[in-house]
Amino acid sequence: MCAITITLTPATDPACLQLQDALSDYLQQLTGSSGRASFAASTLGERGFFLLARENAQAVGCVAVRELSAGIGEIKRMYACPGTRGVGAQLLCALEQHARERGFQALWLETRKINQRAVDFYQRNGFMIRENYGTYIGRPEAVCFEKAL
Repeated sequence: MCAITITLTPATDPACLQLQDALSDYLQQLTGSSGRASFAASTLGERGFFLLARENAQAVGCVAVRELSAGIGEIKRMYACPGTRGVGAQLLCALEQHARERGFQALWLETRKINQRAVDFYQRNGFMIRENYGTYIGRPEAVCFEKAL
């Protein structure tokens, strides 16, 4: 049985950077945009954080939470390596726990409608579609989600 561990890590960790590059490559192929422009580690805010998932010491997933406002965190750069089962759900569970501990009351995120796998994943995990926010307002290719914690 494979053991998955999830730890807080700096966004500059080499394993995180490698996973973010893999995510960017995947998004570029799927949507025509890598998503790199929508996230910078410097924008995490005071309560933001980055998580890294390892399976038998190998990095297999990552996710960040950026502080949008006092009570709202935004999920950014969620990625699990192809072929890993359950990593995304475990990352999301750990993310929610860390977000609660930091005082967030809700999580928001955006993905592209064409990314049906992500849309299904977030809906399966209790996220509800919400009105587009911030830079996603007026962008018909975007779908935004929220979940109360």
